[in-house]
Amino acid sequence: MVSYSSRRNLFKAYVTWFLKYLFLLVIVIISLFPLIWVAMSSFKTNNEILSNALALPSGISFEGYKNAFKIIGDLTFEAFGYRITMQKFGMFFLNSLYISLGSIVVNVLFVSMSSYIIARYDFKLKNVIVTMFSMSLLIPATSMIHSIYILVNRIGLNDTRTGLILVYSALQLPMTLFIMRSYFLGIPTSLEEAAYIDGAGFLTTFFKIIMPIAKPGLATAAVLQFLTSWNEFLFALTLTTKESVRTLPLSLNYFLSLFSFNYTSLFAAITMMILPSIVAYTLLQEQVVSSLTAGSVKG
Repeated sequence: MVSYSSRRNLFKAYVTWFLKYLFLLVIVIISLFPLIWVAMSSFKTNNEILSNALALPSGISFEGYKNAFKIIGDLTFEAFGYRITMQKFGMFFLNSLYISLGSIVVNVLFVSMSSYIIARYDFKLKNVIVTMFSMSLLIPATSMIHSIYILVNRIGLNDTRTGLILVYSALQLPMTLFIMRSYFLGIPTSLEEAAYIDGAGFLTTFFKIIMPIAKPGLATAAVLQFLTSWNEFLFALTLTTKESVRTLPLSLNYFLSLFSFNYTSLFAAITMMILPSIVAYTLLQEQVVSSLTAGSVKG
């Protein structure tokens, strides 16, 4: 027969298991409910949203998505000597995609090189450099708006996508540096020594041996850079005035003014804005988790 203490311990284990997963379920519901509700409402009519906001849509309608592209109007600009007219929302979407991908290339490529040097070599002022980047993580981004605005204006990159790419790359530089540095510290130095013995140079070793191994770290840095660039609002608002170079988060200003009573189109616009971030993280979540786990035991 099972003793009383054993049954009591078993009961406590079941209660603990139940409470743990109940807590996780509550957190998941709290996190996902707003996203699911916005996506579900984007397929409902305006009357359905106003009559019962929590009810399921009576049918699937894409009118909200069509209106999100049409209602705010068209944008005409010149490119390569031609006058091009396209819908504003489509232009904002392409700008955000171009700037986000461009900042990923600039940030991850160049910062991974410097992170590798910091992780592998000892040189003067190394600790000072690492300390400076550590302290920069504590500086609020809003405190740098004025100085960044003056700098971007003086180098002639105001109202350009290139300016936003450089600013977004710089803002995420400390985080990428520490992610890649932690991952490089977890790679055995014997791999590089073997490559050098076989006659490989520094660049060959870095790009053909170290970089393929560091794919999880690169994926983590790329995802964080994409999320930062895609959702950034303040610097995009400050550093741009032309509609032809503005990004998708700024388009919500148009939606809040034009769609004040057209909730279907507003929710459709929000869904299209947050969907790429969710897709990017979902596709690379395994690499992100493995990289962060590796970085937690190497410093």
